[in-house]
This record gives sequence, structure tokens and C-alpha cells, in this order.
Amino acid sequence: MEYKIKLSKEKRQYMISLIKAYFLEERDETLGDLAAGIILDFFIDKLAPEFYNQGVYDSYKYMSDRIEDLLGIQKY
Repeated sequence: MEYKIKLSKEKRQYMISLIKAYFLEERDETLGDLAAGIILDFFIDKLAPEFYNQGVYDSYKYMSDRIEDLLGIQKY
């Protein structure tokens, strides 16, 4: 199952402005909205799933550890 991340218009524009600011500050390059939007789409399509999956794994590990702790309160 493939899930496409959807951003609100405002959130997308905010992220585009962050990308433009980064390129200007770090690389002294001025990007337009189209170029920054293409970079954002690349991040969303290619990189975001890795971060999402890491978050799922971290949550799984955390919950597994808590369940192990729960077994420690058993009475014998």
C-alpha cells in the first residue's frame, strides 16, 4: 500500500520558503517556487518514507519495552 503525503497549501508554501532560504543562505543560490517545489516533492517521495518508517519502528520499540515493564508487576 502506497501512501502519498498530502500537505495543506499553507504548509507546502512554508516548506518551499524554508528550502529557498536554505539554498540562499548555504549555497548562495536563489531558487524560485517551482524549483523549490520540485525539491520538496523529491523529499516527500523519496526521503519522507524512510523517516516515517523510522518513527514507526521507534514507536514499536518503545511500546514493546513498556509491555515488558508491565510483565514486571505480576504477582506470584
